[in-house]
Amino acid sequence: MRLRVTLTAVLVLGVALIAGALVLVALLGSVLTDQVCQDARDRAAQLSSATAAERPQSTSGELIQWTTGGETLASPPANGCVSVEPPGYPEDFVFAAAPLATGGDVIVGKPLVDVLDSTRFVRRVLVVGVPLMMLIVGGVTWVVTGRVLAPVTAIRREVEEITASELHRRVPAVRTDEIGRLARTMNRMLDRLQRSQESRQRFVSDASHELRSPIAAIRQHAEVAQAHPERTTVTELATTVLDEDVRMQGLVDDLLLLARSDEDHTEPSNTPVDLDDLILAEAQRLRSATSLTIDTAGVSGGQVRGDEAALARMIHNLADNAARHARSRIAFTLTESDTTVVLTISDDGPGIPPADRSHVFDRFVRLNPARSRDAGGTGLGLAIVATIIERHHGTITIHTANSGGATLEAKLPQADIR
Repeated sequence: MRLRVTLTAVLVLGVALIAGALVLVALLGSVLTDQVCQDARDRAAQLSSATAAERPQSTSGELIQWTTGGETLASPPANGCVSVEPPGYPEDFVFAAAPLATGGDVIVGKPLVDVLDSTRFVRRVLVVGVPLMMLIVGGVTWVVTGRVLAPVTAIRREVEEITASELHRRVPAVRTDEIGRLARTMNRMLDRLQRSQESRQRFVSDASHELRSPIAAIRQHAEVAQAHPERTTVTELATTVLDEDVRMQGLVDDLLLLARSDEDHTEPSNTPVDLDDLILAEAQRLRSATSLTIDTAGVSGGQVRGDEAALARMIHNLADNAARHARSRIAFTLTESDTTVVLTISDDGPGIPPADRSHVFDRFVRLNPARSRDAGGTGLGLAIVATIIERHHGTITIHTANSGGATLEAKLPQADIR
């Protein structure tokens, strides 16, 4: 790029200078010739009124001919000049004529030697000056371009050396506008890549840790049953293995769902989904599975567009989260506001401290013993909820419920039913 910029600058300047030089020489010669022509006309007009006794003769710097209609050195047009090289003279002359009062003409010739010398001198200066100017501009362009592109070269070298294990490195920052913005953009990209890698590493580490627990429990009971058959029964062993297997299967299913969501960047399906039907079905499930009071009095009609299975999973996870922490009551509310459908689920449990509310939607997050794994949670339920809501272009926030528990409020775009 440096070479291309330099060559382009030199080429453009060279074409401009050569064209300008040609025009300059042509204009200079024309102006000087016109000046000599004017001098010849003025001299001829002056001599046209001279008497026969006062008529001068030709000199080395001026040719004069008095004519009465015979052969002349040149035949200038009226009020004009003609350029001729007269016999016996090495240079051209400009001739002008003026009529005599006694008849005939006086013809005055002025040499063009000064014009030729001036234009020749200018041409010589331009022959030397134009290449010298092109050389100077080329050198300056090469140096300036090199200094301007030096940060780009430093950025390129740094990026080439950054590997997946060195995402903490950053490209050098510069103060120039365009390249500075490029450097800041590259560093922001590296920040995102580093956070993504760290998140992925934490995800793999947490997933491995979560999977080790049921595997260790199954192995422990199996080893005890093998070493001491009298301390357990087949039923107890089968129950333990089945419970841990169910927990492990739920964890694997959640991990697969999150992994697919991370890889799938397509828009969800655009079919109309009645959220009130999904909420009422989930409320009925909670009434059958728990002894909690389930309040659905605040559920009205609300339709969105999206993936019905994913939205059902979202409501299921929110309901399970509320049921896991509620003391006696869960309340569902569904309303429509302008172009938004607002879903809220409140419980009367211990609540979530304001300082921790920004982390509850992270993966494998358990804030305190009251909201921990002892009730069967994997730490992925709300992470899946956040992923589903984000894919449906919605938002979710946490508030303090009137009963002192937690209220999760999800907002989704309302379906256009026109």
